[in-house]
Amino acid sequence: MNISKEVVGVYSENCYFLEKNNEVIIIDPGDESEKLLKKLEGKRLLAILITHAHFDHVGALYDILDKYNVPVYYNNINNEIKCNNLINVEEKEYEISSFKFKVIYTKGHRNDLCSFYFYEDNVMFTGDFLFYLSVGRCDLEYADKDEMINSISKIKEYNDDIVVYPGHSSKTTLGFEKKYNKFFKI
Repeated sequence: MNISKEVVGVYSENCYFLEKNNEVIIIDPGDESEKLLKKLEGKRLLAILITHAHFDHVGALYDILDKYNVPVYYNNINNEIKCNNLINVEEKEYEISSFKFKVIYTKGHRNDLCSFYFYEDNVMFTGDFLFYLSVGRCDLEYADKDEMINSISKIKEYNDDIVVYPGHSSKTTLGFEKKYNKFFKI
């Protein structure tokens, strides 16, 4: 799987493009829809995955849906995303063409937040749950510090060599975060 990143918007959000055989999945189309649509030229968009519904992660969603009639995978617990092709995700495995992933609820920063673990490629997209040496804020609407602690405990069970692609900043590995992230010491 080829993974590319477009940093978009005023909060420098990471929008990811996952590609296999000219087929693409987008994760968190946050802003700058023109830039994201240009990147899709000549490709077949299969789906959009949303880690959580903060505006900096979904700002370009509807512009992309206006051009591509694809399913949106999202934990719509707060009923914030409105579209015809919404798939309200559960904690289970999914398969979209040759892409296979597991949804992991990683609440804390928001109650709708989920991470997408592409187990065949050993990569995880964590949105604003887990960052390089940090975790998402727990002082915003729908946030809960206790849920964040539970999510950290849950994610510690996964392999150290998983490459983590966060919603902002640089990629990391789960093993590095287990060893050096102060929030993993709680």
